[in-house]
Amino acid sequence: MSRAVPGPHPLTPADLPAGDEWWRGCPTCHLPIQGGSAGLAAHRRTIHTHRGDPRTPITVQLNY
Repeated sequence: MSRAVPGPHPLTPADLPAGDEWWRGCPTCHLPIQGGSAGLAAHRRTIHTHRGDPRTPITVQLNY
């Protein structure tokens, strides 16, 4: 379970600092991230850690 970092967290595009984008993609894994630079920083802290990517890859085989 992830823990929120203390401090303000932007919740809407209007809450973001001037010049920050609400939506962006992670340059490492190319997932869409919301919340501007704060959202991207939170994504990097929880997904791209020194222990590696904790997500479980899923393979779906479609046989027609």
